[in-house]
Amino acid sequence: MPIRTTAAALTLAATLGVTGVPAQVRAQTAAPMDHAAHHAAMMAAPSGAVPTMPGQDAFGTIQEIVRMLEADPNTDWSKVDIEALRQHLIDMNEVTLHANAAATPVEGGARYDVTGTGRTLEAIQRMVVAHAHEVDGVNGWTAKAEPTPTGAVLTVTAADPQQTARIRGLGFIGIMVQGSHHQAHHLAMARGGFSH
Repeated sequence: MPIRTTAAALTLAATLGVTGVPAQVRAQTAAPMDHAAHHAAMMAAPSGAVPTMPGQDAFGTIQEIVRMLEADPNTDWSKVDIEALRQHLIDMNEVTLHANAAATPVEGGARYDVTGTGRTLEAIQRMVVAHAHEVDGVNGWTAKAEPTPTGAVLTVTAADPQQTARIRGLGFIGIMVQGSHHQAHHLAMARGGFSH
C-alpha cells in the first residue's frame, strides 16, 4: 500500500476510533522521503560506477553520434545535420513498432506486404525500398521492394533452401535488421552526407 494511502487510512482509523491497526501498516507511515537527500545520494555513485544506458535508444544513438563528431577534429559543423538523423530514427521507430507486415511464402522466400497510415506510411515508403538495396545480395538473397499506396512490398528470396527457411523465420523486421550498415549510415547522415 502506498505511504499516502496508508497514512490516510491510519488518520481515518484514528478519527473513527478504530484500534488494533497492524504493525506492518503502522510501519509504512514513516516520514515522507526527503527527495533532495535521495537525489544527492543517488548522484554519489560508488567510485567508477557509471550508468551506461542513456534511458532511451534514439537519445542514446544521437548522443553517441554527437560524441563521435565532437571527437573528430575534421568534423565540418556547417554540414552536420543531427535533425536528419533524429527524423530517421523516428522512421525506424515507426516501421519497427507501428507497421503491419503480412508475410506470404513465395518460391525461395517470402513476400512482405508492409502497411501503415500517417507517419508510419511515410516511414515505410522511405525505409523499405532503400533497405532492400542494402540487403540485396546478403547471404545470397535477392531483395526487391516497391512502394504501394498503403506502404511497400518487400520480396526476399534465395536459391539455398536453408536461406529460404531463414528468410521466412526472420520475418519482415528480421530482414530489416540484416547487415551492419545501420551505424555507418547514421554517422554519414549526421555528417550531412545523405538520407533516405
